[in-house]
Amino acid sequence: MDIPYTIEARPDTGLFNAKVGIWLFLASEVMLFGALFSSYVMLRVGSVEWPHGLLNVPIGTLNTVVLITSSITVVLAWASLKLKDFSKFKLYQGCTVLLALTFVVIKSFEYHDKFTHYYVRVAEGKEVKEMTGHLEGSPLNWTLANLNNPAHPITEVAFHPDPPKAHAGEAAHAEHPAAIKLQTAQIQKLESFGPWHSTYLAIYFTLTGLHALHVIGGALVIGFLWGPGSKLWRTQPERLTNRVEVSGLFWHFVDLVWIFLFPVLYLL
Repeated sequence: MDIPYTIEARPDTGLFNAKVGIWLFLASEVMLFGALFSSYVMLRVGSVEWPHGLLNVPIGTLNTVVLITSSITVVLAWASLKLKDFSKFKLYQGCTVLLALTFVVIKSFEYHDKFTHYYVRVAEGKEVKEMTGHLEGSPLNWTLANLNNPAHPITEVAFHPDPPKAHAGEAAHAEHPAAIKLQTAQIQKLESFGPWHSTYLAIYFTLTGLHALHVIGGALVIGFLWGPGSKLWRTQPERLTNRVEVSGLFWHFVDLVWIFLFPVLYLL
């Protein structure tokens, strides 16, 4: 028995089944991200001090361009099927997958930078210094336990401090300060800029991590429709077109969420 309304629209809603389903699913997604954005607003309003300058705005801008471009290509893929041009569909659908992978790769570099960027508090006699920068060799998410490992204790580390931030009206410091040697015994705290470092970074990793999972999930579906799923074109071209349209609606939602995330996290 064939399931009705998988291709033609239902008379009561004017939509085929999958389109009704994706709109209901997107409504639940709006509630999910709406709750997270509401939590962000409450935490920020209640915060005495909010950090700025921890994220790379040019990289975030590049990722925004990549994701917006992918929303264009996913529409062109659907339009190509409506115009019965299967070869162009394969081209645009493939471009969408590549752009999605590009977004995830760029985001992974951002994450790597955070897990290799450190806050260090050092006690030199009665003086306590606080610095941020990178350890020699860029170890991933090290702690004091790594330095004080009984099997392989480290007595000294090379630390590359971040350049001082320029004040208003001053030119930015282009050169990084020279590496300095830190005695392990003098280090009071060593912590990477992971989600545990601050409320801001906890919000950043939660929101962008959940969004990245949506990007990966959407890319898998779009990739399937580009590959094995496209065989449906030979037997039921309208059904494939509907599936591509539904996946495109989800992809537009993913794009829209990032358009909110970018200014909220990177610019404000």
